[in-house]
Amino acid sequence: MTSKTSRPRGARQARAAARLAAVQALYQHEMEATPIPALLHEFHQHRLGATIEDVEYAEADVHFFDDVVKGVDARREEIDALISTKLSSGWTIERLDKPMRQILRAGTYELLARADVPVAAVISEYLDVADAFYDRREKGFVNGLLDSVAKQVRG
Repeated sequence: MTSKTSRPRGARQARAAARLAAVQALYQHEMEATPIPALLHEFHQHRLGATIEDVEYAEADVHFFDDVVKGVDARREEIDALISTKLSSGWTIERLDKPMRQILRAGTYELLARADVPVAAVISEYLDVADAFYDRREKGFVNGLLDSVAKQVRG
């Protein structure tokens, strides 16, 4: 049974898949400088919900995916500045490895721009994304940084 405020399981899974795909797309954008429209087209046509090398990708909420990718791209300076204020002295966003940067950028974008998504859901979902790439220590870093961003931007 779901409450009025919770999303149905399929919708949650589609958003989770969209978040993971958005982090992958943002990583590809940074690595290859693929223009955003071409990147979105590639993901729409060949990745979201596809089977690649015997790996089945979950159906993703395409509109949510597009919003995160386009939003991070459009607000990158603001997002990076906000993340930078949360890093330890001597650290810069450029020192973070590329997948970590994309996880933090996507999570920060949602905290800034997607008031419809509860803080706990944003943090939890990006911890799950971090789990796909990192060990426990890095997940703690993602949790702490996004929690700090949330306190600043959502009060």
